[in-house]
Amino acid sequence: MKKVQIIILVAIAVAVATLISFMGNLSTYETIASARQKPGKTVTIIAHLDNKLPIEYDPVKNPNYVSFHITDTLGGTAKVVYHFEKPYDLEKAERVTLKGKMNGDVFEISRKDGILLKCPSKYKDDPNAAKKELTQN
Repeated sequence: MKKVQIIILVAIAVAVATLISFMGNLSTYETIASARQKPGKTVTIIAHLDNKLPIEYDPVKNPNYVSFHITDTLGGTAKVVYHFEKPYDLEKAERVTLKGKMNGDVFEISRKDGILLKCPSKYKDDPNAAKKELTQN
């Protein structure tokens, strides 16, 4: 074999090894039911905050403990325990994306970047709402 062919084969092998190493980091979105079937495994869930049940947060007692309830699109519900400070405007969140592990019936999040909030749009469906708000002020 020529040196060029050997270099090309080595480059292809390195590229394949790199792609395979990235495949381990890919994650899919789970439902609450499928997350319960994978206890201890880190999963990502997209759900709605259940406003019928209260958010438990007492910064004096423990500033790194927040608990709330979620409902996914299939109707599954779970209690969430977040081991970090309460995200700003959690109550106003339209949707939450959570990355953590199921521990029995509780979904636990222990990283700061384990929760992402989708807040409601300020202007909703009315494109002229911004103009209206500016003229009112």
